[in-house]
Amino acid sequence: MKRLVFILLALLFVAARPAVAQDIRYDFDKDKDFSKYKTYRWVPIKGADQPDDLTAKAITSAIDAQLAAKGLTRSDSDTADLYIGYQTAIGTEKQFTSMNTGWGYGPGWGAGWYGYGGMQTSTTYGSTSTVYIGQLDLSMYDASQKQLVWRGSASKTLDPKAKPEKKQKNINKAVEKLLKKFPPEVKK
Repeated sequence: MKRLVFILLALLFVAARPAVAQDIRYDFDKDKDFSKYKTYRWVPIKGADQPDDLTAKAITSAIDAQLAAKGLTRSDSDTADLYIGYQTAIGTEKQFTSMNTGWGYGPGWGAGWYGYGGMQTSTTYGSTSTVYIGQLDLSMYDASQKQLVWRGSASKTLDPKAKPEKKQKNINKAVEKLLKKFPPEVKK
């Protein structure tokens, strides 16, 4: 019986793990030739939520590193090929966790609906916790045509209560995953 409880708890834990993984989504203009973009410039997105200065620096340096690895050069010139901006969103969700200490039979089990089932003591413990959901949205615009050409988001990336090392690690990981398939291969 205890083995069954252990197996069920292990399966529940494994099933819950993907819920805390970063979720990456992106979309792009399939008619654009991304190979022509060589330079980019940071631009603010008006009205967008921005993080504190330290988090902003961590985000921009992570994106700069990934784009440099892909051959793009950061520029402060208005003649850059791409304008890049980002915004963040931090919210919370409540998470409920419960654990049952045993399995019991109650009335209704056994011989008929109101049967003679045995009774075993069972206790359920529950707790709630706050999970911070931090999303990073990155947008890239063709500077000459002033059109959105690529947009991506990484959820469960920013946690305002995380230690600085953990925060930087999460940002780096999210940006790496977010830009993994950038520039996109356009199938003709």
